[in-house]
Amino acid sequence: MIIFPAIDIMGGKPVRLYKGEFSTAYSVAENALETALHFQSLGAEWLHTVDLDGSLKKERVNSEVFLSIAENTNLKVEVGGGIRTLEDIDFYLGNGIERVILGSVALKNPALVKEAVHSFGGDKIVVGIDAKKGYVATEGWTESSDVYFTELAKQMEDIGIKTIIYTDISRDGTLSGPNIKQLSELDKAVSCNVVASGGITDLNDIIALKNEGLYGAICGKSIYSGTLELRDAIEVCR
Repeated sequence: MIIFPAIDIMGGKPVRLYKGEFSTAYSVAENALETALHFQSLGAEWLHTVDLDGSLKKERVNSEVFLSIAENTNLKVEVGGGIRTLEDIDFYLGNGIERVILGSVALKNPALVKEAVHSFGGDKIVVGIDAKKGYVATEGWTESSDVYFTELAKQMEDIGIKTIIYTDISRDGTLSGPNIKQLSELDKAVSCNVVASGGITDLNDIIALKNEGLYGAICGKSIYSGTLELRDAIEVCR
C-alpha cells in the first residue's frame, strides 16, 4: 500500500482543515518545499497536494508551489483543486506533475473526464470522490448532491479511470479513524485502485487499511500532529 503524505495549500502555505471547513484552516508549516523534502527524507515516494484556494475559485491559484516541489524533489506529485479544463490538466502534466486529480468535474462534467483519459491516459487522471453521509459533495465540499459515492465511482470506472481517492468529509482532519465500511464498499464496487483519505490517526489505521487490500492512504493531520510517524507507516506498507 502506498502512503501519500499530504500538503494542502492556502495562501501559498501548508494548512489543514477540520471536516473540510475552510474557516477552520490553520498553518502546519511555513514552507511547502521544505516540508516535501522532509517527507522525502523519511522515505516517501509520492506526495498528495491540494490547491484549496483553487477549489474555491475554480481555477489554478497556487500552481507555482506544486511545480517547485516537482522540480526540486524526487517525489511523484499528484495535484488536485481548481482543475476544471483540459488546459489545466495539460499545464500540470507538462510541467512535471505525475498525476492530476479531478473532483467536482467528475460529477458535473464527466465528458471532460472522459476526454482527459483519452488525451492523457487513465494512469495520469485520478478522480477524487468526497462524500457526506455517502453522498457526493463538490466545489471544495461546499455543495452537496443526491449521487451516492459508489454510483459515481462506477461511472468513472466505465470512463477509464484507474484510481479513485475517497474522502469521508465527516472524518477529514478529525483523527477519528477512516471509514473502513465505506472504503470496503467502494473497493468491492469497482476494480479501480482505491485510496483512503480522511480520519487516519495512527499505525493501527494504516494496518487496517492495508489489510483491506487498498491501494493507498493519504495522511495529513496525523503526520503533522505526531500521532503517526510517516517513516513507520511507509515501512509497515512495504
